[in-house]
Amino acid sequence: MPRANPIDKHDVRRRALAESALRTLGELGYAKSSLREIANNSEFSHGVVHYYFSDKLQLIVYCVKYYKQKCVTRYDRVVADATSPEGLLVAFTDKLRETIVEEAPMHRLWYDLRSQSMFEESLREAVGQIDRALEEMTWRVVTRYAQLCGVEPSLTPNTAYGMLDGLFQQALLGYLSQDEESLDVLSAQVHQLMPLILHPAPASVSHIQ
Repeated sequence: MPRANPIDKHDVRRRALAESALRTLGELGYAKSSLREIANNSEFSHGVVHYYFSDKLQLIVYCVKYYKQKCVTRYDRVVADATSPEGLLVAFTDKLRETIVEEAPMHRLWYDLRSQSMFEESLREAVGQIDRALEEMTWRVVTRYAQLCGVEPSLTPNTAYGMLDGLFQQALLGYLSQDEESLDVLSAQVHQLMPLILHPAPASVSHIQ
């Protein structure tokens, strides 16, 4: 039987630590979490956590990257299974609602980390990488929707991501504030926004003549 690659075993343990740490991080947020606090709320000792992650920053960045990578694959399935524009919108908004309900603390941690990056330069590279991955994921949804509609998107990937992310963050805040209508509002807003993203650019004067 082939022996496991030590690097693979190391990464497996880091992923297990991340799964455990995410629960504590989602509840406490960036500022209130420490390696010791995370260890105290997991099955791992402080020494083990510190062995695999040199400090809180390294652990939190790893955890958020790990979680967001899992999120991206969920929406890729939505894109792959879509056969009509309306079907894609329904599946997309259902997934947005589901992830807020089931994983609100994780999303709250992400927005916390992104805000902290404005003050802590050491966070910016990692936050930028995660943001780009989320932008690419959003763009895959938008371009598939456009393809099903038989048109081209009229906005840039960055703009489309900014608009959809803004709606998602508002819905998350509403949900955390126990606004019972926040998820329905999110679904309605996404249904309203997506067709606008596809509006063709105005015809040039040369085309009109």
